[in-house]
Amino acid sequence: MKTSQLKMAFGAAMILGLAATGAIAQTAEPTFKGDPSVYKVIFEDANFRVIEANRPAGVKDKPHGHPLPSIIYNVNDCKSTLTGADGKTRESITKAGTAAAVPIIGSHTAENIGTAACKQVFVEKK
Repeated sequence: MKTSQLKMAFGAAMILGLAATGAIAQTAEPTFKGDPSVYKVIFEDANFRVIEANRPAGVKDKPHGHPLPSIIYNVNDCKSTLTGADGKTRESITKAGTAAAVPIIGSHTAENIGTAACKQVFVEKK
């Protein structure tokens, strides 16, 4: 390999390394590890993990991620503020008995801005 080719390969490796470091910095622990006071694993086998979330009124959970696509079932009505790793916020209002798909999320927090505890169940397919 020529010296110029080696320099280009080294430069490309450095750029990829820096990009990977940035991606890691925005990835938080999964829910049940990131904030075990809110998220509890209630079932797990080789195929699925079921996580119960119980966020009392006024509680903001610790940064956590959703490393696997999942389904969320809302046990009761919830009003939350979601804050992404980039600091952007959005309000989320969910109704009891509804379900929705949750994409992979590297890191965020959720704050219960309602007047009652927010109870949800996540089902992750491994």
